[in-house]
Amino acid sequence: MNASVPIIGVLIGAVILLFGRKLFWLFVAALGFAVGVEIAAYFMRDPSVWMTLLVALALGVLGAVLAILLQKLAIAVAGFIAGGRVAWALTAAFWVEHAHYRGITFVIGGILGALLLLALFDWVLILLSSVEGAHLIANGIGNWIALPEKGALILFIALAVIGLVVQGSMLRGSRTAE
Repeated sequence: MNASVPIIGVLIGAVILLFGRKLFWLFVAALGFAVGVEIAAYFMRDPSVWMTLLVALALGVLGAVLAILLQKLAIAVAGFIAGGRVAWALTAAFWVEHAHYRGITFVIGGILGALLLLALFDWVLILLSSVEGAHLIANGIGNWIALPEKGALILFIALAVIGLVVQGSMLRGSRTAE
């Protein structure tokens, strides 16, 4: 795949990393975009870049519309998708036999993500958007630069911490202003 999809992923990842809580609809749209990229590759054999982008953008727009019109449902769906993706990434990072349990890992992580996001909306949204933004950026950079596995993990963790700190300080700032 050419560089356009990773560049878009890095740009969207940076915005989500820093402003995911404030731009909830963009966070949900970016999750739709990320899932669309994966779905296109999963359901189509060697999809063209344009087809991948079309599927990803369609799911991204659907996510944004869902977030704006049906916020509670969008919160649950975003929590499910983000929680599933985080659970899968953690399992892949720490467990050798992770591929055999992808479905159940995604479902369990998704259920936990949805419940947490509904119960503790602001902080879980900050956590999930920071992790998802870091994931998109790290994957995009990984497509340009051959990072060793530990280097990619360090980059991912550093980006996630930056997102947590930036969004957490913005949340505290907005609450003290009220």
